Amino acid sequence: MKTLAIGLMSGTSLDGLDICLAEFEKQEQWTFQILKTETIPYSESWESKLRNAIHLSAEELLELHSEYGFYLGKQVLQFIEKYQLENISLIASHGHTVFHQPQRKFTLQIGDGRAIKITTGLPVVYDFRSQDVLMNGNGAPLVPIGDELLFPEYHACLNLGGFSNISLACNGKRIAFDIVPVNIVLNKLAQQLGKSFDEQGDLARKGKVDEVLLAKLNSLDFYGQHHPKSLGIEWCNQYIFPILENIETQNSLATFTEHIAQQISTVINRYNIRNILFTGGGAYNTFLIEKIKGKTSAEVIVPVKEIIEHKEALVFAFMGVLRMNNEINVLSSATGSIADHCSGIML
Repeated sequence: MKTLAIGLMSGTSLDGLDICLAEFEKQEQWTFQILKTETIPYSESWESKLRNAIHLSAEELLELHSEYGFYLGKQVLQFIEKYQLENISLIASHGHTVFHQPQRKFTLQIGDGRAIKITTGLPVVYDFRSQDVLMNGNGAPLVPIGDELLFPEYHACLNLGGFSNISLACNGKRIAFDIVPVNIVLNKLAQQLGKSFDEQGDLARKGKVDEVLLAKLNSLDFYGQHHPKSLGIEWCNQYIFPILENIETQNSLATFTEHIAQQISTVINRYNIRNILFTGGGAYNTFLIEKIKGKTSAEVIVPVKEIIEHKEALVFAFMGVLRMNNEINVLSSATGSIADHCSGIML
């Protein structure tokens, strides 16, 4: 039986709201077809609200949680009307991460699913991460279930978004973890040079690698920790941005791009990965991709635009379908939780 689902994803790099309509079918294995996609850029007002949400009072954050939920519902409604869509089974919304501190047993993705349902009148699944955190997991990464069931032809899948995360088959299990910050840092540095992001890595290409800075970055404790492990903006604020202060911005960009390439290629080589699917906005950073290719013998595959830009939204739509069917949609081997489980609040 075919199921139509809409997935919503808002990443930490604040590029915009990703919407993906896909059709899923299970026979011997799961198959999918992406039917429509769109990225809705955030207005300056919304980008500012989401970027600064971490500093809000409890009351202000609750207000934003509701407001953003209605915003998501409105965007989905416009998407449905624009493409005259029918027979949609559900909307699966990741929300926008404000806090992620699994060691303290909480993670918060704002965008109240009830507001989405009120606005669209469709079934909604949301809050995919909290249950895993309560089960002693990292609440991340969640996408590996999609990598396992929708992209089985690849030995590994790597997302280059605000942070980079990888999932791969290892000793009969799907393991996954965050590797290194990417666009959350590169975009901030590019903005200091008057650009919203470092297009194709051209700014970094013109800078010089600062070996002392590179050594400081590579020596951070996180990189020596075993998986499962995950990163959040709080970690960057504590460890990354202070190191980059007082360094010439173009050289910071060059150095941090080299740092990303080294950390990613180290992981690829450690696990003897044969072929790896690269997605997320960072896949368009040709300078970064060149650097990674130069440090590993793995086959690096950069897919079509719809997969690059909307794989996470696709997988959250899929996770919603699994939740609707009461099937496992979070892998404990990826998150570190006490068991595989079926997560998400369904309305």
